Amino acid sequence: MSIAGIGAVTGYGWGRETLWDGLLGGTSAARFEPGYGMDPATGGWAALVPDGEPGPGGTRYGRAMFAAAAEAVADARERGWRPGPRVGLVHAAVLGDVRHWQTFSGPAGDGFGGRDFLRLLPSTPVSVIGQEFGFTGPVAGISAACSSGNVALIQAKLWFAAGLVDDVVCVASDLSATPELVRQFAALGAAVVEVESLQGCRPFQEGSRGFSVGEAAVALVLTRGPARAYATVRGGAMNNEAYHVVSVEPGHDRIVDCARQALADAGVAATDIDYLNAHGTGTAQCDRAERDLLSRVFDDRPAVYSLKPLVGHCQAASGAVELAAAALGYDRGIIPAPPIVAPAHPRLLDGVTPAGPGLTAKLSLGMGGNNSMVVLGPAA
Repeated sequence: MSIAGIGAVTGYGWGRETLWDGLLGGTSAARFEPGYGMDPATGGWAALVPDGEPGPGGTRYGRAMFAAAAEAVADARERGWRPGPRVGLVHAAVLGDVRHWQTFSGPAGDGFGGRDFLRLLPSTPVSVIGQEFGFTGPVAGISAACSSGNVALIQAKLWFAAGLVDDVVCVASDLSATPELVRQFAALGAAVVEVESLQGCRPFQEGSRGFSVGEAAVALVLTRGPARAYATVRGGAMNNEAYHVVSVEPGHDRIVDCARQALADAGVAATDIDYLNAHGTGTAQCDRAERDLLSRVFDDRPAVYSLKPLVGHCQAASGAVELAAAALGYDRGIIPAPPIVAPAHPRLLDGVTPAGPGLTAKLSLGMGGNNSMVVLGPAA
């Protein structure tokens, strides 16, 4: 299957080209936000989605989902896609519309009308998208923590294989970065709020401390039909470590198994992979795991990069943001890697780099041991 359309709302702003321009600029989307420090009276760094324009979906969360889907559909149509009669919808999310739930749970919730209440339900924003475009194929929700974006594509691939769909629109959304949530991640030692992202989040580099939290809604149109595609999805795999709710299993065997299964599903060898689009949170355990994977599976051969120093860790939407960037990179001949700021792994890309036609392995590692990898290649 191929990626025929892309829509994005991120900390850089609303729109696919806003994301692309931000990545090419090499500056993080994170801003210093009041109330986001470990002390609520102070500020901290986070890559929050700005409010944007009014539109379908009601809340900022619903509007971002709709805007990403609408942009992806319009983009795919401009590239020659014509939807079949069975277009499926996959929604990758974990926490949903957190800010709207906060309002509902407080005193203002007593004044909620039916429309306000229905916006709380995970089915509502997906239904709004389906109604707008007349998509009558299957609908499913995916919740695999930070692996959700990858897993949404794997779910779509399974639908194609089962003959259930003609096309699939995958939407991944996470606009949950409230000050309270960000402080919890910082208290766990995973998020860094007191320094700018490129200073705190340095995957595969010395001195990395963790990630800046980000937000995003990203949509990808997947098809087997004719279109001027961005990239092809060659295969993928997912598994679970059954080890811990947060920590990575220290032997990394399940991550290695997942990568090997993904390569087998794609019908390629490890030597065919030229790029590793890493999970790259910048935490110590993630760096250890991905360095081990690079060595054991890929013999330290592929070039590696992570986009989290730029877009932030967008949680359930993180994999989708990073897949979208990789697909755009194939189309435009550029890998929008962040700049190196400290002594680094010898295969780490340093800033914007010309892209070759080789295959990309996109790894995502979700909390709860949710491992996934998707293999991308250039459009056929």
